[in-house]
Amino acid sequence: MANTQPLFPILPAQSTSPLARRAASAPLDSTGCLTEYRPLPSRSILSKVNGRRMLPFSYAINPYRGCEFACRYCYARYAHEFLELPPEEFEHKIYFKESAAWLLEQELRRLRPGAQVALGTATDPYQPIERRQRVTHSILEVFARTRGLGLGLVTKSTLILRDLDLLREIAQRHTLTVHLTVTTMDTRLARILEPRAPRPDLRIAALAQLRQAGIRAGVLCSPVMPGITDARSSLARVARAAAGAGACFFAAGALFLKPCSLPTFLNFVRAHFPDQLAAYQKRYGASAFVSPEYRRRIADVVDSVCREYKLGRRYDERPDSRPEQPIELQPWLPFAG
Repeated sequence: MANTQPLFPILPAQSTSPLARRAASAPLDSTGCLTEYRPLPSRSILSKVNGRRMLPFSYAINPYRGCEFACRYCYARYAHEFLELPPEEFEHKIYFKESAAWLLEQELRRLRPGAQVALGTATDPYQPIERRQRVTHSILEVFARTRGLGLGLVTKSTLILRDLDLLREIAQRHTLTVHLTVTTMDTRLARILEPRAPRPDLRIAALAQLRQAGIRAGVLCSPVMPGITDARSSLARVARAAAGAGACFFAAGALFLKPCSLPTFLNFVRAHFPDQLAAYQKRYGASAFVSPEYRRRIADVVDSVCREYKLGRRYDERPDSRPEQPIELQPWLPFAG
């Protein structure tokens, strides 16, 4: 009989946050690879993006809390703070949101035509649990019955190819852009940096299939890590692979380290790049963000490799000539495909 004892103690009953209390009472669904999976009752699936950063989308959807890929640099570890869990449990306690499709159907009615929605801004929508829970798939089915939005999807996973027919249908109804995150083409580095994510070459192969299917897709080479992946040769290698797969664009941005992710990343640097540790402590000791000068240098390198490999930019076009239409939900039908 399977051992269903929790791998980590669950939250205390006196948790003050309503969200944390819901997480604490969530029953254990299953376990795998030292990871717990639990359902999370949700009141909303569509989050309004508020903040001073100039983001190209107004709404975000994250079907899961926590991410099993365990990327050492992940800024989204802060999300577990709302569950009153420590950041290091981000890849060990994964919560999947219940009733996601039903919630999205209700919330989309309030959006104006042309609203920009991003899927997977904090946690990967195609991480391993999606194979069984299919929360992302159910969300895409809703979008396949609507029209008139700008949709962006970010993933490191080749599992996105499972939904290729669904994405094609969505691309006919919305302006869809898929971003495959590839931080390095060095397989050994990727394995220690993003332990449970698919290999870089497999992500590039998935990109090629998306492009062959006519879907606007490209590579997000972020974060760029000082002294680790910021050499022009490293960025050019990713850009060359992207161009070979027919990518529509190539984009990259410098690493930022919020307090929740700083210890995890510094431990990674200490173990694998000890000669860089002092530089990272100095660079990120006073601020989560790199200097404007460093950002400009990375932007110049990105411009250079984009020109060299004839790659477009991420947001330099919105080739949607369809007339503006209201967002309307069609009667529910199971998607065929």
